[in-house]
Amino acid sequence: MPELYDVITMGRIGVDLYPLQTGVPLARVETFGKFLGGSPTNVAVAATRLGRRTAVVTRTGRDAFGEYLHHQLREFGVDDRWVTPVDAYPTPVTFCEIFPPDDFPLYFYRQPKAPDLEIHESELDLDAVRSARVFWMTGTGLCAEPSRTSTLAALRARDRSGITVFDLDWRPMFWDTAEEMPGTASGATARYREALAHVTVAVGNLDECEIATGEREPYAAARALIAAGVELAVVKQGPKGVLAVHRDGTVADVPPLPVEVVNGLGAGDAFGGALCHGLLAGWETERIMRYANAAGAIVASRLACSSAMPFPYEVEAALTEGAVTSRPTGATP
Repeated sequence: MPELYDVITMGRIGVDLYPLQTGVPLARVETFGKFLGGSPTNVAVAATRLGRRTAVVTRTGRDAFGEYLHHQLREFGVDDRWVTPVDAYPTPVTFCEIFPPDDFPLYFYRQPKAPDLEIHESELDLDAVRSARVFWMTGTGLCAEPSRTSTLAALRARDRSGITVFDLDWRPMFWDTAEEMPGTASGATARYREALAHVTVAVGNLDECEIATGEREPYAAARALIAAGVELAVVKQGPKGVLAVHRDGTVADVPPLPVEVVNGLGAGDAFGGALCHGLLAGWETERIMRYANAAGAIVASRLACSSAMPFPYEVEAALTEGAVTSRPTGATP
């Protein structure tokens, strides 16, 4: 029997190099912090911080940055057994600029190709994927082969068992604009719709929902996601909070938690890890959304992403206080 994981995520990984100065253009930044990065990888870290057993399926370069990522995954308690090296491509690096409260440009260095897009179907442990209580995949994993075929194979193997989450994760710079433009029969929209037929939960912001469904109005987008096959549609609305609509008719429209934003990057990944945690706990939808909002707000109040993911006591304190107050990044009880 395969080992049972609470959460297995699949997809992007890399090294985040974040400026240690805010409000400064990248050209003038002098010092950087180095962090584990990549949205599904951060989600695994976030779920681990909340007490869940997690693993990530991805690939790095066979280089020093790849070694660093393995070290960080182990430090965070995320199982790295399915993180394998690719000789041909370097481990990706991502830079950002930090202009609070709402401007955080990202600069991805994933050329000529990111190793995490070289996940092959033959290498997947489909028994583990099938048995995980939550399987989390992203839109980026659909942007190129062999990752696309492998991601869809993992979804088919689960056959909508357990909780299968599609993080819509629309990153247009990763797609071949000549062949994958949304709105075409062979484009990103078609890829998204193919994946939606195999998942039980979809989560994304308004831009991502529009790519997946053609709908931008939150309630219309949620209804379209449910029509595409999901049981729970989670639409992130930025400063307006989050809307969650379940196929059974349950609706939760939850405002954000007040926070002084330091760096908005990573807040969505903290939300994702907390979403997994709440779904596994069997909480009602509104409670899950409030908890996930609080987790995201905590990370938005901090500089880093992976190392900023909150522990349960921090999320509970934020919910009790009704706002996020400054705490040391990644502090332990």
